[in-house]
Amino acid sequence: MSGKSYQQITQDINQALGSFRKEAGETMAGFGAMAKGAMAPGVLSELHKELMALAIGIAARCDGCIGFHMKALVRLGVSREQLNETLAVAVYMGGGPSLMYAADALRAYEEFKS
Repeated sequence: MSGKSYQQITQDINQALGSFRKEAGETMAGFGAMAKGAMAPGVLSELHKELMALAIGIAARCDGCIGFHMKALVRLGVSREQLNETLAVAVYMGGGPSLMYAADALRAYEEFKS
């Protein structure tokens, strides 16, 4: 088992971004507005949008992305089946490296679920 804790990763990133939020407030406000607009339910549900974001995070090999989007997915009640189908698509699109991060995403699911 890897030494990664996705709860700790998300906490560390939030803490590290604290000064950036103060020093680059307009940038962070713009990013927040973009995220809010992109993730708002529409034709696609918030759950489906979070699944897409997770898949992109896996393909991009981004621990923070996996942590934040998995936390949201657990909050939204993602099923293990929905998660596994999403991971399969991420691995298909990203190859072997994405397979390694798909395994990490499953660990993050278990961590946030408990």
